[in-house]
Amino acid sequence: MPKKPMPKSSVHKSSVHKRSAPKSSVHKSSVQKQLSNKTAKKTALRKSRYPREWSWPNGAKIAVTLNMALESFVRASQLTLEKTSNKIDHLSLTYADYAYKAGAWRLLDLMDEFKIKGSVSTNGLTGERHPKMVREFADYGCEVVAHGWAQDVLARDDDPDAELAEMRKVTKVLTEAAGTRPIGWVSQGSAGSGNTLDFLKGEGYLWSGDDMSDDLPFLKQTRHGPIVILPRVNLPHNDLWMWATARNPPDYMWLGWKATFDQLYAEGLAGVPKWCELTVHAHMGARPTMIPVVRQMLAYAKKHKGVWFARRRDIAEWTAEREGKAGART
Repeated sequence: MPKKPMPKSSVHKSSVHKRSAPKSSVHKSSVQKQLSNKTAKKTALRKSRYPREWSWPNGAKIAVTLNMALESFVRASQLTLEKTSNKIDHLSLTYADYAYKAGAWRLLDLMDEFKIKGSVSTNGLTGERHPKMVREFADYGCEVVAHGWAQDVLARDDDPDAELAEMRKVTKVLTEAAGTRPIGWVSQGSAGSGNTLDFLKGEGYLWSGDDMSDDLPFLKQTRHGPIVILPRVNLPHNDLWMWATARNPPDYMWLGWKATFDQLYAEGLAGVPKWCELTVHAHMGARPTMIPVVRQMLAYAKKHKGVWFARRRDIAEWTAEREGKAGART
């Protein structure tokens, strides 16, 4: 007699996999997931020696921010085929123009797909040349972050008057373009001068991103009072560093994102929540080669519980409110 088929409800999935495939064919992602879960559980059981107490709104285990960049250049962008020192690199400038013809629109679509809002670091020159694009991001609900005047022109320590004048010009142009005043500033390449923080606080800015000294935001004293510092926690998942100029394959950034997120999420489960940021330039990572990986990174964060998707200003405002009574920290 033929054997009666076993009811579907009684078939154990793992036994089916064991009979149908040898151990060598077990998909790596399932093994990695098991290892990640074990790491999270072990970390959650250990007490952290990290000296700062911290919390996010609603008891979130981790904060995630999408940091985008709308950059404009005078002589050359970050990439070119031939380095030129005696002339304007017109080809390199067209590489940056991709942001306004294609890349920025793709980022807006991506945020719409995930129902999130990010921050966009924007040069004053961008506000002057592409005010409608800046307004598109502002109207969507993104934070427009001041990012110096031109990406390839840096502030100098020995000319404070020029730096302050430029800061005021950037603020004015971006306010007109976005319809709202920027409260955050990141210098081009985070290469601010020794005067930048004092100027920012004096001009009414809430936060600065020119720092790499911690996993969490903190207050730092200036001549005009404390300013919120949002450290750069994005370098391992920054398309400029990890893809465009490093010439790594696109999924290299995904590996760094997953490793960072898993570690910090585990620390959050252990009661020490942290912050993870993804940086995508509209003329780099918003190209079709990289955007599927960006989507993969956001989807990975989205599937976890207790994740606070925030803009940088949300984190700065939370920090100012939370740490205000504690005084400045350097």
